[in-house]
Amino acid sequence: MTSTRIQEWSSKGFHLDIPGTASTHIWRQRTGPTVVCLHGVPASAYLYRKILPELANRGLEGVAMDFPGMGLAERPSDFDYSWTGLSAWLERALNAAKIDSFHLVVHDVGGPVGFDLIRRIPQRILSLTVHNTLVNASRFSKPLAMRPFTVPGLGYLWTLQMNSPIVFPFFRWKGILAGPSYSEIRAYGELLMMGDGGRAFRKIMGGFETTREFEERILPPLRDRKFPAQIVWGKYDSELDVKSFGADVKRALNLQTEIHQVEAKHFLQENRAAEIADRIALLVKSGKDV
Repeated sequence: MTSTRIQEWSSKGFHLDIPGTASTHIWRQRTGPTVVCLHGVPASAYLYRKILPELANRGLEGVAMDFPGMGLAERPSDFDYSWTGLSAWLERALNAAKIDSFHLVVHDVGGPVGFDLIRRIPQRILSLTVHNTLVNASRFSKPLAMRPFTVPGLGYLWTLQMNSPIVFPFFRWKGILAGPSYSEIRAYGELLMMGDGGRAFRKIMGGFETTREFEERILPPLRDRKFPAQIVWGKYDSELDVKSFGADVKRALNLQTEIHQVEAKHFLQENRAAEIADRIALLVKSGKDV
């Protein structure tokens, strides 16, 4: 049975049909310059439920959608759940939503997916805001807490615990400072398991393209970007730490401005929504690196 919290979240968005591939659910709030927010794992567009209204309050159209295999999106068994596959799907999803030029926000594995999208359609990117993510794919190793998801047998059991009371202390330990309620955090696990018991999610976890080839594809478009960028990082992230991963992103973007650090762990959207929206609005308005 779907929880009331999930029903309320679903009702704020609508179904997006994408012919020939996985359809999804999309959320769009207000009108104005469009800001497309990409989620990572083990999350969904639900991660941006606090960000979208904050963007709307600043005269921006906040957009978030679930990647295939996550949240309320479809979970085809034959879908390409690699980062490349997800970026190709995302381009089609944006076309289906009739979103042309837009400001891009990326987080977690939404980072490499978004960076590969930039490679595909650089002329449509108006600005880039980067949250806790990775860019040097060939040097990335999954955190210990994430590795069991791809182990046969154990992966199924590890995913099950994400839709149990265990998810609350897990998220508080690794991802979220005090704030979200128990039911809010439980919704993450429910959305992860919907429809297929987390099978597609485990394919995503097994589809990380931590190769030199992928890295060499995404780095030149970031280095040669024509759009402004910024980095906004949860400074207490113990896995994707700002000193290493944040610095990697800064070098990749050839960014001369400082990384803006916020009082948060990995899922900074949960704790610093207003501050994040302020930074995005600043970048949109200024039209230059901030």
